[in-house]
Amino acid sequence: MVKKRLYRSRKERVIGGVCGGLGEFFDIDPTIIRLLWAIITILSAGAGIVAYLLAWIIIPEKKNQ
Repeated sequence: MVKKRLYRSRKERVIGGVCGGLGEFFDIDPTIIRLLWAIITILSAGAGIVAYLLAWIIIPEKKNQ
């Protein structure tokens, strides 16, 4: 069994690669994650922006791609 690791994407990035990395990890289109993240940000009065910035800092970037 291969252990999957979460990385920020270098290929599927718009800003920091967080949504692209989540899309690669969960094997879904990153656009869906971006839309969900935008909805959560709007409904939570901006908390999604803080969560994105934290994820950008915490999740390492994929080195070889």
